Amino acid sequence: MGDSIATRLAAKDRDVVGWTCSGRTSGAVRMTSDPQEAVAKAGLVLLALFDGPACRQVLEDIHGSLRADTIVLNTSTIAPAEASEMARQIGGSYVHAPLLGSPPAASAGTLQILAAACQDAFDRVRPVLETLGTVRRVDDAPTAASLKLIANNSLAGAVLALRDSLRQSDALGLPRGQALDILELGQLGELVARKRPFLVDEPGAVTAEFTIGALAKDLSLLAAASNTPLRSAANPADTPADPGSDTATVPTMQDAVLEPLRAYIRGHATGDPAHFRTAFLPTAHIEGVRDGAFVSWSLNEYCALFRGRPAPDEPTRSRRIDIIDVHGTVATATMSLSHGSDTFTDIFLLARVDDGWRIANKAYHRHS
Repeated sequence: MGDSIATRLAAKDRDVVGWTCSGRTSGAVRMTSDPQEAVAKAGLVLLALFDGPACRQVLEDIHGSLRADTIVLNTSTIAPAEASEMARQIGGSYVHAPLLGSPPAASAGTLQILAAACQDAFDRVRPVLETLGTVRRVDDAPTAASLKLIANNSLAGAVLALRDSLRQSDALGLPRGQALDILELGQLGELVARKRPFLVDEPGAVTAEFTIGALAKDLSLLAAASNTPLRSAANPADTPADPGSDTATVPTMQDAVLEPLRAYIRGHATGDPAHFRTAFLPTAHIEGVRDGAFVSWSLNEYCALFRGRPAPDEPTRSRRIDIIDVHGTVATATMSLSHGSDTFTDIFLLARVDDGWRIANKAYHRHS
């Protein structure tokens, strides 16, 4: 996003000096390896960073090089409390302006921008913002940050609805293209139209503009700010059978909650019961219907079912974490497992204990 913004501003005859912590750039603007050099002569410093800690670090690094009259324009998606603190520390020269839209929208100047600033700073920065899109002024920095998180939460809901619709479509044996044609006519139409190349067999057709990790980060910020449970798609794709990569695409913001689920997956993938002992509390029970009778195994009884080696058909098996709900110190999770001719739905209750999260109990349903 930062590269697209810089390129757009440079194309509109703005004098832009860029610095990036990632090292990735298109080469369309003049770059420097020193952030202090980038801001030393700037009347406006624009931040487009991943999260609040990155913003704080960069602001700390450049603080001594900012001119007294320099405007700091922060377009990053951060927590309301973080935005409020930055506004307090920087004062009247701080503008908080999170962006609604993708890098192509920044390149085209069609972003929707939520801007919070005092009148003088707003007047100075407005021409730059209007180069990037349509500006909507809001009351203050935490309000702007909150509205951005709400917008991204609605995106997450649409993504999950699309995912679930396609899962049901696949289960009904409908051709993917036909299902997308119909979904594009309904409430998910705009999303389907934008994401269609990702959803059909067109490898390499497009590059992701907004990652699941970034969306997960934003949902985590919203859950913390609003003190509401977090519900997310932990891993929309099937989990590979390789225990070394079984959760590589899971959003990093839930790593602590996901760690016992990762260990559980490794236990199934390897047949090594030691992974289950890592995943579960010692007092845990595993319950469900087996051979027509209800069973309730202790952890020791459950571990005794595994012989320390993978199942013969392990390369064909898959596991997918579907949903995680976090409620403070407890969480629930749902996982789908495809084991040969059988499919299992596992429901987990997790608890946060002194040394991290552990599975307190598991119930399962077997679909044959």
